[in-house]
Amino acid sequence: MKVGFIGLGIMGKHMAVNLIKAGHELTVYDHNQSNMDFVVAAGGVQAADGAEAAAASEVVITMVQNSPQVRDAVFGENGIAKGAKPGTVVIDMSSIDPVESRRICAELEPLGIGMLDAPVSGGEPKAIDGSLSVMVGGEKDLFDRYYDMLMAMAGSVVYVGPIGSGNVAKLANQMIVASNIAAVSEALTFARKAGTDPELVFQAIRGGLAGSTVMDAKAPMMLAGNYTPGFRIALHTKDLTNALNAAHAIHMPVPVTAAVMEMLQFLNNADCGGDDHSAIVKYYECISSTSIVKED
Repeated sequence: MKVGFIGLGIMGKHMAVNLIKAGHELTVYDHNQSNMDFVVAAGGVQAADGAEAAAASEVVITMVQNSPQVRDAVFGENGIAKGAKPGTVVIDMSSIDPVESRRICAELEPLGIGMLDAPVSGGEPKAIDGSLSVMVGGEKDLFDRYYDMLMAMAGSVVYVGPIGSGNVAKLANQMIVASNIAAVSEALTFARKAGTDPELVFQAIRGGLAGSTVMDAKAPMMLAGNYTPGFRIALHTKDLTNALNAAHAIHMPVPVTAAVMEMLQFLNNADCGGDDHSAIVKYYECISSTSIVKED
């Protein structure tokens, strides 16, 4: 399948490479030349812009930062809409406001361009090994048509409902992940403050009801003081901003999400926006004057 791929950041470049490994022909574009070089070295073809990538493709994937960047990639100068032919499908794998997904889809429809919103979860490690979770909204026949292609990047690809539903699912995912990381941070900091080794507490509880994929992935990072980003604080702040906006639009109170958002804002203000979201533990370390990092 001829695929355009726009947005080759921390996750996107590995997703693109996995598509190439699966036998798809990729034409790629990113503002960062080194990101394009990474994918071209794996067999991709560099485009001059989004329009050129779309003109060479039957389906175009976008994997960019937020709603404004998706809109620019699609409708901006030399964007996808300038090069796409009727019948082309845009699959937006970014995490954005579901209201904006619906608007973009509605604006593409008169041009004969279809759209799926298909945000992902799993961070850089799962982007590398092709085991991402993909949540998809849009017309079911489009989902069925591109399911196998999406599975080249994923461990699971699930149809959620009409356009925008993928991003609703992703925001729900991000609300849970952020709250889970905060709970793990709070509990392990409590353990240290109470005079108990937080690493032994982690080992003791990880196999019980409190255990989770989040705990297994993030507790070791916290204990090592390793905040190398797989998913940055700044990006999780963006996702929770979208979650709060979407919830408030339907008059849905989300007090836990709002509380974690304040922790993220504290960390952004402390110049931790580039850290992995496991750095939420820094908030607890600060307010408790306690570090959980393993002592040598």
